[in-house]
Amino acid sequence: MAPEHIKAFADVPGVSIVGIWNRTCDKAAALAKQFNIPVVARDIADLHAQTKADLAVVAVYETAINPVMKQALTQPWAILMEKPVGLDLADAEDIAKAAKGRKVYVGLNRRTLSSTNAVLDDLDSDPAPRFIHVQDQQSLQTARDIGHAEPVVRNWMYANSIHLVDYLRIFGRGEIVEVMPLMRWRPDEPGVVLTKVAFASGDVGLYEGIWNGPGPWACTVSTPRRRWELRPLEKAIFQNAGERKLNPVEPDAWDTDFKPGFRRQAERVVEAVRGRTGAAVPLADAVKTMRLIHDIFQA
Repeated sequence: MAPEHIKAFADVPGVSIVGIWNRTCDKAAALAKQFNIPVVARDIADLHAQTKADLAVVAVYETAINPVMKQALTQPWAILMEKPVGLDLADAEDIAKAAKGRKVYVGLNRRTLSSTNAVLDDLDSDPAPRFIHVQDQQSLQTARDIGHAEPVVRNWMYANSIHLVDYLRIFGRGEIVEVMPLMRWRPDEPGVVLTKVAFASGDVGLYEGIWNGPGPWACTVSTPRRRWELRPLEKAIFQNAGERKLNPVEPDAWDTDFKPGFRRQAERVVEAVRGRTGAAVPLADAVKTMRLIHDIFQA
């Protein structure tokens, strides 16, 4: 993720990448050489001392998120942390407690996809109730096979399903008032997980997770006027009421020239650091998505 963030932030006008640190010094040095970053720091305190940076981006493995975030919070910069917000909900809440009063944002880059924004822009003036259907597909064995540590595998819904679960909160309006399991999570025998999520606005979401079986990553949002579908998530199509025609909305250049969502996300984080409220995803908001994951995956 680090190279993708570097590319995105370096393209934002007025932004300079001034330093880097990694627990493995050789990796930091290689990235510094690749992107002409002037400072390779000895540790996090040294990174701030040498750069006086306004913003730090934390992109580390799940098991390291909590301790590295605690170190990063000893310095006065704003922080963008990669998702998830810790290994599990307890980890996320502990980080949020340590970060209270600080400018900390979370890289939920699905929120800044041009496809997602096309749907949000279209629905913004439509007061009708929304039905949001999120389709997820995961495998604990695949997570093991690609080399993830067992604590990350056990919490794979936080590490990877956050990409999909967050769509319920992206499109659902108001606070969540009900999380109703229809087919419960079985940690010892993962299969189908089906959960209804109701919002104070009257919007209703359905989370469908296929564990250890084939399925898409997709999200649909339906109103009486129009049905939107993101499948793949980076591309949007819509179908108007009374029609069969599917109308595609092509991704914008930022989602083809950069890792999808990253360029717009970088700009919004910079705007937030410069004082524009509402531009980026604050830590407290991302913790709500971690809490929803917790509620969906209660055995």
